[in-house]
Amino acid sequence: MEFSELIRTGRAQAELLPGPEEPPLRGTLCVTGHHLLLSPGPPSTADLWLLLLRSVDSIEKRVAGDSGTITLRCKDLRVLQLDIEGVEATLDIARSIEALSSLESVITSFPFFYRPKGLRLGDAWHFHPPECYYKRVARETNAWRLSEVNQDFSLCPSYPRAVIVPRAVDDDALARSARFRQGGRFPVLCYHHAPSGTVLLRSSQPLTGPQKRRCAEDEDLLRAVLAGAHPGARGFIVDTRSAQAAKQARMTGGGTEAKAAYPGWKRLHRPLEREGACILVHGAEGRDSTLLVTSLAQLILDPLSRTITGFQELVEREWIQAGHPFQLRCAHSAFSHARPKHEAPTFLLFLDCVWQLGRQFPLSLEFGEGLLLALFEHAYASPFGTFLCNSEKERCLCEVRTRTHSLWSGLNQLKEQRKLRNPLYVLNPLAIWPSVEPQSLRLWQGLFLRWTRPPESSEVAWEKVWQIVTEREKTEGSQPTAST
Repeated sequence: MEFSELIRTGRAQAELLPGPEEPPLRGTLCVTGHHLLLSPGPPSTADLWLLLLRSVDSIEKRVAGDSGTITLRCKDLRVLQLDIEGVEATLDIARSIEALSSLESVITSFPFFYRPKGLRLGDAWHFHPPECYYKRVARETNAWRLSEVNQDFSLCPSYPRAVIVPRAVDDDALARSARFRQGGRFPVLCYHHAPSGTVLLRSSQPLTGPQKRRCAEDEDLLRAVLAGAHPGARGFIVDTRSAQAAKQARMTGGGTEAKAAYPGWKRLHRPLEREGACILVHGAEGRDSTLLVTSLAQLILDPLSRTITGFQELVEREWIQAGHPFQLRCAHSAFSHARPKHEAPTFLLFLDCVWQLGRQFPLSLEFGEGLLLALFEHAYASPFGTFLCNSEKERCLCEVRTRTHSLWSGLNQLKEQRKLRNPLYVLNPLAIWPSVEPQSLRLWQGLFLRWTRPPESSEVAWEKVWQIVTEREKTEGSQPTAST
């Protein structure tokens, strides 16, 4: 398919109203295969305005007289208005945007054409969280091993090639456990808590069905988890569904772990105090609320996950490689006219929870709001390939790692770090337990209201904090050291 086939009108004269408190911009509007451009023309000193068409969520058009208006509602919550000269040009541009903003083929998306200066293909795709995290776990305990039983993705299409599993369980047993779990998502390690020896695991629901089927290998796997933790270890299976939903799932082939079949494990459908126990988290598929729970638990418990590098690895390991279907869940945002069942802002909910953590513990996260906003924007529309597709298998089939740039390579450039880093960060080795009382939660204005209010408050405050910190560092660095 040629992009030119979808472009009905190449250019037109237009005026852009970007939003409140911003002056209109007038010039030549151009439609390309992936962008909408507005060039003010040679006499103007304004920069070229550029919009990635993939970020458009919905389009409204109306005509009157010899002109028309197109309203673009974007996935990042911006609302843009374009006043265009000519009725035919207005309708043709609207149709072009509609077609180009909803291309279904992954390999025709902009990341496969994006070639920024200073970045090389392959940079930062060296993030292999299962392997990297396993090295950390191996230094703490020998109870776990790295298995490549899913090397060709045939066992579980939504898992990565390598997963961390109990050393006492062989690959044949893993394969049988996978056949007993929905989508093949057998229990794998998310996090090892070194001080207590306990672990956090995730999986999908067991396929017990109405006949209450059992799987000896799956039972042995969870038994091996407790044996590898510490003497007398016990476990909790946290089902993110309600008890009623889990019961109904049994009628369609799903279900829950039978109490008698998993000694040492207790199933819950409610929150619990962590008490030195091993935890297995799952819902139905284990690709949405399950990942939300396991990733937030690690942020609360693990100081390394609260650093910039550690948080990036957490997102890569617990969301991207763990099989969260970004292509399906983030196809549209708040302004979509349709709401298919496969769309859900689960990842945005995770980012909001992280922002709430940062607000309650302003010194404990090395990153600030800038990183969270960047992840939100790139999850829905991005020039990078990191959030493309629904699984590692699909990314391999589309050659994402070799044909697109990694978001991490872009965010980790020195010029970007100041926007992302928290200047007040102090390493906190303790767990950070947030308050979840209604009065403790706040609206994330920096995301939900940033296009409807003047760009001051948090942005200005953030810049002032940076100035204070920078001046203090200069002052302390210039002071003479005490003589011995």
